[in-house]
Amino acid sequence: MNHTKGKAESATGAGEPPFSKQRQGGKRFGGKLLFLDRNDINTDEIIPARYLNESSREALRPFLLEDLKLPGFDPAKNIAGKAALITRANFGCGSSREHAPWALEMNGINIIIAENFARIFRQNTFNCGMLAVELPASTIDEIFSEFSKLETTLAVDTQEALLVFSGGKEKKVKKVPFKLTGFERALVEAGGWVDYAESRY
Repeated sequence: MNHTKGKAESATGAGEPPFSKQRQGGKRFGGKLLFLDRNDINTDEIIPARYLNESSREALRPFLLEDLKLPGFDPAKNIAGKAALITRANFGCGSSREHAPWALEMNGINIIIAENFARIFRQNTFNCGMLAVELPASTIDEIFSEFSKLETTLAVDTQEALLVFSGGKEKKVKKVPFKLTGFERALVEAGGWVDYAESRY
């Protein structure tokens, strides 16, 4: 069942978001936000193919977005401390490897927001117990316009299907509803497909 709310709301000086990062299935959703202002970021840019033979998921951690070409972006400086990512359209296109969401997960990123995702990448993300949230292009535009130059924190309420962005010294706040099916919510609350399956079969 989809949960669809009204339009996004913005406010300045409204204080902190009404809830902090939630814990679901042992994971925390939300945190400091990384902005990647580009369409069509593919899985080879998320984690280069030369690292696919690494022996563990953790071994992928240093190489996240190493080959991404984006003005002003330096993976060595911009990834650390981020737990959420927002980008444009068609994120995760290219090959269907699971290593791309693994590399994001190993760097502490637990939610990705985009206009849309490559289908297999999006499912792999939920299978890892992470959120892949799709928002209209106009809403993505507003978020980039209002927050990309600010240090921004994202809070996530999976029960209400609500994102709360807050940033800047004046604590500018924007509330954005999103869609989450019952199965998707069950996956992230369980911590991913393996834990979901083990709890039911």
